[in-house]
Amino acid sequence: MSRSTMTTSRDGTPIAFERTGSGPALILIEPAGHYRGLSAFDDLVPLLTSDFTVCRYDRRGRGESGDTLPYAPDREVEDLAALVDAIGGRAFAYGYSSGALLALHAAARGVPLGGLILMEPPLQDGAQEGPDPLTKELADLVRAGRNGDAVAHFHASIGVPEEMVTGMRGTDRWTRMVGIAPTLVYDCRLSDAMRPGVLAAASVPTLVLDSEGSSDDLTGSAATAARLIPGARHKSLPGEWHVVAPDLIAREIKAHLGPLATTSS
Repeated sequence: MSRSTMTTSRDGTPIAFERTGSGPALILIEPAGHYRGLSAFDDLVPLLTSDFTVCRYDRRGRGESGDTLPYAPDREVEDLAALVDAIGGRAFAYGYSSGALLALHAAARGVPLGGLILMEPPLQDGAQEGPDPLTKELADLVRAGRNGDAVAHFHASIGVPEEMVTGMRGTDRWTRMVGIAPTLVYDCRLSDAMRPGVLAAASVPTLVLDSEGSSDDLTGSAATAARLIPGARHKSLPGEWHVVAPDLIAREIKAHLGPLATTSS
C-alpha cells in the first residue's frame, strides 16, 4: 500500500487516501468488506494510471480512516465530498457494488463528480418496504461480538457460493474482513437509503455495468439503475458472478470517461 494522505470529513473523521498516475482525478470506491489493505482494485489500478490520477481511499471504519459514530449514509457522502475537495475539487468515480451505491448518493447530493462508472449497484427489490432484514441481522451479530458470523451471514445472503466462503475461512483475507465487519451494516444502510428519487437526482453522465455471469438480481439491478438515472447507459460484459476482468473494466472506464475529461478541460 502506498503512503497515505489524510483529509478530514465534515464531522471530524480522518479519511486516508493515496494517489498514483497522471491525468484527471478518478476515485475508486471499494465494495462491502474491502479497503486499501484488502482491495478489489489492486489489478485495476495499473491499467488506469497512464490516463488518470487514480485515488483510492479507506471508507470510514476501514483501514487507516476513522469512524465517528453514529453512522449515517450522509456521513459517507461527506467523506467523499471531502476527498474530492482534497484532490482538486472535481473528480470522476468508479463504484463497485455497494461502492456504486455510495457514488450515486454522492452524485444525488451534488458532490462534484463529472462522470460515473457503476459496477452492479445492488438495489433492493422494488416490492420490499422498509429496511432489508439483513441490516438488523448483521447489526445484531456485530453487537454480540460475532464478527465472523456476520461476515459469513453477509456473504451467504448476497449469494456467494458456500464453497467460496469455506475457502476463505482461516485466511488473512478472512481475518481482515472480520476486522471491519461492523462496516457491513453501513453498506446495508446505504442500500436501505437508496430510493428512485436518489437515482433520478444523480444526473451526471453514467455508465452502468454488469457481468453476464451474474445472477438475475444483480443484472436486473444494473438495468433498473440505468433506466432510472437520467441519460445513463447500461452494458453487459463477459464475466463471472459479480466479477468482470480488470482489463475489461479499464477499457470501459477509459471509453466512458476519456471524452468527458476532454470536454471538461
